[in-house]
Amino acid sequence: MPAAEYGRSLPAFTVNLVVAEVARAVEFYRDVLGAKCHYADEDFAALAVHGAEVMLHADHTYDAHPWYGPLSAGERRGLGAEMRIFGMDPDATEAAAKKFGSVVVQTTGDKPHGWREVMVADPDGYVWAVGVAT
Repeated sequence: MPAAEYGRSLPAFTVNLVVAEVARAVEFYRDVLGAKCHYADEDFAALAVHGAEVMLHADHTYDAHPWYGPLSAGERRGLGAEMRIFGMDPDATEAAAKKFGSVVVQTTGDKPHGWREVMVADPDGYVWAVGVAT
């Protein structure tokens, strides 16, 4: 699908993450979060993660953007942002994250807000809270 057609097809809300290595990030999203990859190359990937559209852009695609300096310096990404997926098995996600070698930020447990959830980080440190109602 041409880029312009893809862009026009996106829903009202999508997630775009800038990543050090697109291929490694795609592996995480596929193997840990069960993502379907619509398209991937060394610069960009388009994924569906449990019904949400997620785009990944390689650092170098932001070389004319103010973020490029901090990104290329390896500064922490996404601190304070947390993506949440409701309706995914947190126990299975934690097991997949451990098998993949991902950081488990918080182990699976029942939370006061009515979720059984786990928090896992992708290879770039972006945190995903995955859970089900308790």
